[in-house]
Amino acid sequence: MGLFAITRAVSASLGQCELTHQDRVPIDVDRARQQHTAYEACLKQLGCTLIRLPEEPDLPDAVFVEDTAFVLNEVAVITRPGANGRRVETTSVAEALRPYRDIRSIEAPGTIDGGDVLVVDRDIYVGLSSRTNVDAINQMRALLEPHGHRIHGVEVNGCLHLKSAVTAVAGNVLLVNPDWIDVRTFDRYEIIEIHPDEVYAANGLLIGKALMYPIAFPQTAKRLDDRGIRLVPVDLSELAKAEGAVTCCSLVFTTT
Repeated sequence: MGLFAITRAVSASLGQCELTHQDRVPIDVDRARQQHTAYEACLKQLGCTLIRLPEEPDLPDAVFVEDTAFVLNEVAVITRPGANGRRVETTSVAEALRPYRDIRSIEAPGTIDGGDVLVVDRDIYVGLSSRTNVDAINQMRALLEPHGHRIHGVEVNGCLHLKSAVTAVAGNVLLVNPDWIDVRTFDRYEIIEIHPDEVYAANGLLIGKALMYPIAFPQTAKRLDDRGIRLVPVDLSELAKAEGAVTCCSLVFTTT
C-alpha cells in the first residue's frame, strides 16, 4: 500500500486570495513558500510520496488543493468550488488523480469545496457553508451511497469551511470548535474542544497516528498532547492569512 499527497506550489499572487471571514493583511510570499516547503517535508517524513503540481501564478488560492477534490477508496470526486475564480483549479488536480482513481465530478448548480468534506470511516460530513450547497450534497448521495458511504449535511456558521470547525485527530476522536457547529451532530465520537482563546485551532491533518498541527495554537496543542496524540508541529502563519490551514495544502490518499 502506498501513501500519496498532492501539493501545489504557492502562487506569486497569493496576496490576492479569496477572503470571507478574515480581514486582508499583507502576505510575505517568500516566507509562505518556505513554510510550504517545510510542510511538504513533514508529509514526506510521515511516509507520503509527493505529487507536486506546478505553481499557477494567476490563481492565488491554487495552493489550497484540498478544495478541488476529495479522495475515497473507491473514487475521487472533483468538486465545483463555491468561488467562481477557483473552478479552473480542478482540471489539473483531476489529471493528477486519474492514474489512481476513477473520477466523478460535482456538476452545476452544485457547489462544494473540499474543505467542507470530513470523512470518518464510512461517514462523510459535508458543511453547508458559503461555499457548499444542498444540491452538491444531493449529488454526493447519488454518487457515493451506492458505495456504502453515509452522507450527512452539517450547518456551518462563523467560519469558511466545516474543517475549520472540526477535524479527526485520532481514530474515533474529533477536535471541535463548538461555536461554529452543533457538536451534537458528532455525539458518536470522543470530542476534544479547542481552547476558547484559539478560535482557528480545530484544523489538524491526521496521517496514520500522527497529527500535523500548527504551532499557532499551543493551548489546544496541550489538550491534544494530554490525550496522548502525537503532534507534528508545522508553521503555516503566512498561509493562514489567506484563510488556509493544515488540511488545505494537500490531498492525501492511499493506493493498494
